[in-house]
Order: sequence, then structure tokens, then C-alpha cells
Amino acid sequence: MHSLDTRVPAVLLRIDRNPFHHGTLGAVRSLGREGVEVHLVADDEHSPVARSRHLHRMHPPPAPTATPDDVRAALLRVSARVGRPAVLIPLDDAGALAVDAVREALTDRYLLPRPAPGLPGRLADKAALAALCARLGVAHPATVAPTTPAEAAGAVTDLGTPVVAKWSRPWLLPRGSGLRSAVLVRSPREAAALHARATAAGSRLLLQEYVPGGPDADWFAHGYVGRDGEVFGGGTGRKRRARPRAAGLTAVGEWAHDAGLWALVRRLLAGLGYRGVFDLDFRRDARTGTYHLLDFNPRPGAQFRLFTDGAGTDVVRAAHLDLTHRPVPAQDPLPGRAFVVENYAPLTALRTRLGPRRPRRSLQQHPPAAEFAWSGADAADDPAPAADLWRRWRRHVLRHACARLAGGTQNILLTLSTRARETSPAVLSTPNLTGTTLTAPNLTGTTLTSTTLSGTPLTGTPLTSTTNRERAVTDA
Repeated sequence: MHSLDTRVPAVLLRIDRNPFHHGTLGAVRSLGREGVEVHLVADDEHSPVARSRHLHRMHPPPAPTATPDDVRAALLRVSARVGRPAVLIPLDDAGALAVDAVREALTDRYLLPRPAPGLPGRLADKAALAALCARLGVAHPATVAPTTPAEAAGAVTDLGTPVVAKWSRPWLLPRGSGLRSAVLVRSPREAAALHARATAAGSRLLLQEYVPGGPDADWFAHGYVGRDGEVFGGGTGRKRRARPRAAGLTAVGEWAHDAGLWALVRRLLAGLGYRGVFDLDFRRDARTGTYHLLDFNPRPGAQFRLFTDGAGTDVVRAAHLDLTHRPVPAQDPLPGRAFVVENYAPLTALRTRLGPRRPRRSLQQHPPAAEFAWSGADAADDPAPAADLWRRWRRHVLRHACARLAGGTQNILLTLSTRARETSPAVLSTPNLTGTTLTAPNLTGTTLTSTTLSGTPLTGTPLTSTTNRERAVTDA
């Protein structure tokens, strides 16, 4: 077992507003259980994370639109409250990039890894990542960065459908915009429409060749690169279930060692000169068996606790040990270990819970075969976050269901209104209109004058009531 330096606190930073970010709770528990004083800089006051008994204190985060200087000022204020140097671990891309930009101004207050200047930004930016992969000889899907909607439509034709559409800097996507970091595009028209929203997205649209996979196509690799370049903790894992399906975060993951993929990861890290925690996403091409690098996240992945080994080491603990100049124990791998996010895969969580369990006294010698994102490896250790999750998640799901129901109802009414107008007698008889003259530009009080319908004069017939009824249905 390892011994963390409990004299050195940890400060966890997350700028993204996500009350259900289970990776944050994993980091709080990982360090807090070892006696480290954990400070969280995040908008989690109303999140289940705030209920964890392992959290020492919360601090107000920078705004989602904060500049790196704003982040620096916020972290210096936190440092003044903590009162002594601390290990700083960003938990999202926005935080990792901001810290990298102001690293020199933080080094006298925080213990930080030192990657090459600007490297985290080039890795997180999906457009720059494609160029890095080409330089290092790492497989990456063919990628096009169109500059106009017409180019986007043409790229879909060239790449073939479906195409994966990504925003190069997904952390800039505004909340409530309806835009997702990655979607499948199935037509040139869809690509052109998506490109037209680039200004709202805040970054460039990328179109990537779709890499065909299968049941075991989606893989990831986590770890920590120490001060001397040695890789600690982590390993390779397989995504069993995702949310959204086939294109989202890991809902169920399995530690599955792949020697070839791990060798590729180590070669990539050495070629980049990377330092710090990493989370890489790969897709295995079903045609060739080649692993294509999709994303390089310069921070812990939300499912990092999957790779907790037999010595209790994970990538967050490895970072604290290395940055405080403590030895990191040799890894004791546990392939086959699973990680389940209960609110994203409730049936899998239930089946896993009902499976065979070891006696509590044996957990230290034999870590459990599965860990749950919210209730952890041992539900009795920190039960409040899981209980709070289900209260908040029910309200969250209900709000979204009501919003979707309202949207669906509106779409149905619009469809019915359109069909009613298309099949109404007035519309169907329109071809028989002769000598028709409309004399009023406004709907209110509009009349038809000198009009003949099938030879019958309609002088002074009001349209107001019919038009307003149709418009009321359409607006609903």
C-alpha cells in the first residue's frame, strides 16, 4: 500500500457546470479516503458531490466564460484560503487548458506537472490532434475542416455517409444550445445546417470519416506520466455501454488489457513529451484491427476509478504521490474489473449489485470486481452522495420528460394544422378560383372583393376568424 503525504492538500478544479459529474466524486473520495484534505473549486453546491464526507471544503468556481487570467485569480484566492501549497488537479478540459496557460503564475502556490508549453491545448483541440497524429504516425480518422456550409456538404459526399461531426473545442459549446460535441451526420444537407451554427458553437466544425466498429470497438486508456516520464497507474479498457449509445461517455466499462494498444499509448506519450494525467479514446476498425485515436483529454477521465489496482492506486493518487515526491508503488493490475454509472445504466447496476459479493473483511486484500460511480466500491463508506443522486436524478429526468412531451405535442399540433390546411375544402377548390382579387395586405379585417368561386360572388366575406383559428393551432 502507498502512503500519501497528508500534509499536502489537493485542490480539484472543474469549470464545466455539470451536477452529475461522477468523476469529480471519484477524485474527492480517492484522495479523501487517504486522509488528504480535499478542496473542490466547482459549481457543485447543489450536486450529490457536496454531500461526500471526504470533501473538506468547496470554493466558488470561475465563470464558464472565464479567461485564463480569471481562472488564475480564482485559484490564487483559493490558495490564500487553503494557506499552504497544494496539488492542483483540473477535472475538465477548460480547467486543464486555463491552468496550462497561467502555469508560471501558479507554481509558487500549487504542485503541477510540467508538460511542454501549450501541449494540453493542442491535444484537447480536435483539429490540432489530427495534425499531431499524422506527425507521430498514429492512426486517426480522415478529418476535414470545412470553411463554408457548401464545403461541409461536399465533405460528406467525399467521405461517405455516415460522417462523424465534431466541434474542435467542445468545452466552448454554450449550455442550452442543443449542440452536442459529436454527432453522426447522414446527409450533405445535415452537415451544411450544422456548419451554419459554427458561430454559436464557438469553434470549428470537423467532419471525420466514420470508422466501422462492432460490439468491442470502443476503447480507452488512462494513466499518469510522472516527472521523469514514467507511466504510472491506469491501463486499457473497453466501453461496454455508452450514453448516448455508441457516441457518448462510458456508462459501463471493463479493464481489459491490450498489450498492443498499451504499447501504442506509451509510444505516443513519449513522442509528445507529455506529463500529467491523461484519458485517451480509441476506436478499433473492424476491417483492419487498427486502433484510431479519437480524443486526447489532458485530465482524468470520469471513469478513472475503473483502473484502481490491487494496491489501491489510481491515476489521481499516482499524481499526488509523484508531485509530493513520494514513491508510486508498482502496479498490481486487476483486468476484468468493471465500472458502472448507476444513473446511466440502472439495470446493469442492479444486476451487478445482486451478483455474488465477498465478505467486507476481505475487501482490503481483494478489491471488489466492480465499482459504482456514485456508491463507490463500498456503499457503506460514503452513502450520502448516492442517496442524494437518486433524489436529484428523478427530478432531472422528470423535467426533461416534460420538456420532450411539450415539444412532441407542439410538433403533433403543427403537423395536424398543416394537414388540415392542405386538405381543407377551401384549399382543395383553389384551382377553380377565377378572377380572384385580394385587396387587403393585413389579416385583421381582411375581405375578399370582386371574387368569384365557381361562379358565386363573395363580396365582403371576412377572413379574420378562419385565419386566426389556423394561426392559433400553428403557434401551439
